[in-house]
Amino acid sequence: MFATMSTPVPQDIQLIGNEVAILWQDGRESFLAMDFLRAQSPSAANKGEPDIFGRIHGADTRTSFPGVRVDSFDWVGTYAIRFNFSDGHNTGLFSYKYLAQLSFNPESLQS
Repeated sequence: MFATMSTPVPQDIQLIGNEVAILWQDGRESFLAMDFLRAQSPSAANKGEPDIFGRIHGADTRTSFPGVRVDSFDWVGTYAIRFNFSDGHNTGLFSYKYLAQLSFNPESLQS
């Protein structure tokens, strides 16, 4: 579980109630709502994929996922987490950098 010096790294992740709790190696903690994480999944199925002209295809038109929970998660190498959601979605890889942005600076992300 390492990344570059500038990329925060999760030390521990726990599923608590309707939130994903993350303890970062620098001692900070974050708590992310499970339905928020589902809505923010970076997968092509969720966000879509651009064609050569920049048009987005295949994006899920839903912007919220009430009641969707994280059933489990997997560490992916030393750079990402894959969440397994109760609606069957599990194709989004949440890089440590992306998780940190969602945790500490979500307004910096583009829709």
